[in-house]
Amino acid sequence: MTGKIAIIYSNNYKKYYFGPDHPLRPQRLELALRLMESIGILNDPNVTLVEPQMCEEEELELVHSPEYIEMVKYFSKTGEGYLDYGDTPAFPGMFEVTRNIVGGSLKAADLINTGKVQHAFNIGGGLHHATKSRGSGFCVFNDIACTIRYIQRKYHLKRVMIVDFDCHHADGTQDAFYSESSVLTVSLHEDGTYLFPGSGFVFEMGEGEGKGYCVNIPLPPHTFDEAYIYAFNEIVPPLVRAYQPEILLQQSGVDTHYTDPLTSEALTINSYVKVFGTMHKLAHEVCDGKYLMFGGGGYQMDVVARAWTSMLYEILNLPIPKETPETWRELYENISRKIGLNAHAPIHMGDPEVMTDERMKKKIFEEVKQVVREVKERIFPIHGIEL
Repeated sequence: MTGKIAIIYSNNYKKYYFGPDHPLRPQRLELALRLMESIGILNDPNVTLVEPQMCEEEELELVHSPEYIEMVKYFSKTGEGYLDYGDTPAFPGMFEVTRNIVGGSLKAADLINTGKVQHAFNIGGGLHHATKSRGSGFCVFNDIACTIRYIQRKYHLKRVMIVDFDCHHADGTQDAFYSESSVLTVSLHEDGTYLFPGSGFVFEMGEGEGKGYCVNIPLPPHTFDEAYIYAFNEIVPPLVRAYQPEILLQQSGVDTHYTDPLTSEALTINSYVKVFGTMHKLAHEVCDGKYLMFGGGGYQMDVVARAWTSMLYEILNLPIPKETPETWRELYENISRKIGLNAHAPIHMGDPEVMTDERMKKKIFEEVKQVVREVKERIFPIHGIEL
């Protein structure tokens, strides 16, 4: 069970660059695409590589205020200042490159909704922290929220669902639709008690018509594969089946990985294969395969490449290769040296088991089960789902 997939990518995405000391390295996107290329994904007859165009300013205004857009334009010319309180510095040309990224997400939406493909993946997208009038958390414009507003307006969709897997709470996307039932937002993330942006608690569940249509699943630090997959399986598939979205969206952040330098979760590549594979199946089951994937966080470059490439293999229903190609490993190490990391490229596509302390695993699993119980008790009755 698969469909045609468009991979949206532009070399301009590499210009989304906050500087040499910033953890969001644009080289991670190039390395992801090059792994897909060298391992053979881009040669699959069901896969098409698509070059995006810049979105129009009016398409940014679907979500962002004119005043904020003008501010980004100004900072883009000067390359100085910050869009928030220190995480998101301005850089020359940021207005144009971020319009290119938003344009990539809108292109993905067009390709799916006109029937040219069933699935699309904008590698550079997933900028979920930006709000109406502020940049935040490395995000200039919120391409996810812009895409949802765009498909609501252009294709008149009445039910859109976005599941966000980033380790950081999807606060900007949540804010955009907090009082609406036409969009169901789900965010699985590390508990905001411990991690930026300090939000995304279970009691944040929407307001007015949107009450119950904002779902937060805050997970404790060191959540491992089995516990994470349990939380996902217990909550997300029942909500998809109850809500019956007309398109299923996914923010594919992989900064929940056990090696990520900015977070404290303990996932391996196996988790991403499992949950993204289930998302793909749900899209075919519920919304005729309409499945739009955005990129997202991930600050260990090899993990981004291996996770997203493995995701595409799973969606294409192909066996994931055991090893990374030697040509890609050479490229990885060359790029790593150039940016001062001097990291060795991984030989294996997958990961070893990392959480082996059984007492710790039991404690974390109990905490995850408690979160799942609370989410179900608050959210499921609103959607007519039995507890």
